[in-house]
Amino acid sequence: MNDLILRGTQVTKTFGALRAVWKVDFDVKKGEILGIIGPNGAGKTTLLSMVNGTLPLSSGEIFFKDQKISGLRPYRIAELGISRTFQVVKPFPGMTVLENVAIGALFGKDKIKNAKVAQEKTRSILETVNLSNRENVSVESLNISERKRLELARALAMDPDLILLDEVMAGSNYYELNLIMELIQKLNEEGKTIVLIEHVMKAIMGVSQRIIVLHHGQKIAEGTPEEIRNNDEVIAAYLGERYAKMRGKHAES
Repeated sequence: MNDLILRGTQVTKTFGALRAVWKVDFDVKKGEILGIIGPNGAGKTTLLSMVNGTLPLSSGEIFFKDQKISGLRPYRIAELGISRTFQVVKPFPGMTVLENVAIGALFGKDKIKNAKVAQEKTRSILETVNLSNRENVSVESLNISERKRLELARALAMDPDLILLDEVMAGSNYYELNLIMELIQKLNEEGKTIVLIEHVMKAIMGVSQRIIVLHHGQKIAEGTPEEIRNNDEVIAAYLGERYAKMRGKHAES
């Protein structure tokens, strides 16, 4: 298991009778980009929230670098080297872009204690995500795409080994989408391991090396983008059983 940076066994989260995530086994190899897809309500964000500790597991275990992290508080998991972005962006109001990103450095793996040092560290990150010209504006003035990149910058400022990205490309136009795709690939080439949730199929199929599919909280498929693209169970989950059966008949004829 030396090549695994993250793994989960029988990971489960229930809310009363609702099975949000149900007995999911998963692993993430060091240095890969793993995509997670599935229809709305499939349990994708819930799974990430259990990895970074913002939601406790109902049962199962999660290990990071062979250390059990399920049960740890989010700040401890962050200090170990896991950062994340959120599907609903959560900038700190009343602060500038630079100040928001610097908070990531203050609470990340390096445990920087000086705010000025944290800001100096994060200026290059703002340039990386194409926000350097916005560093002194208030976060309230950012549009949705800029806020998504702000979330990514703050996650990067924590100097993580593993980054969890939850729909970081949502709300992006064609240019911004390609910018973020290139950035994700560049981060991966520099050694970052990335787990990515995304509804933009072009994006997740384009950057992921492997994909897991969730449906009703359960893992229904796992494989390369090409394997997932041609998986009838995945097609049925997204487009319905009727479409999958019609596709099968056309393939046979």
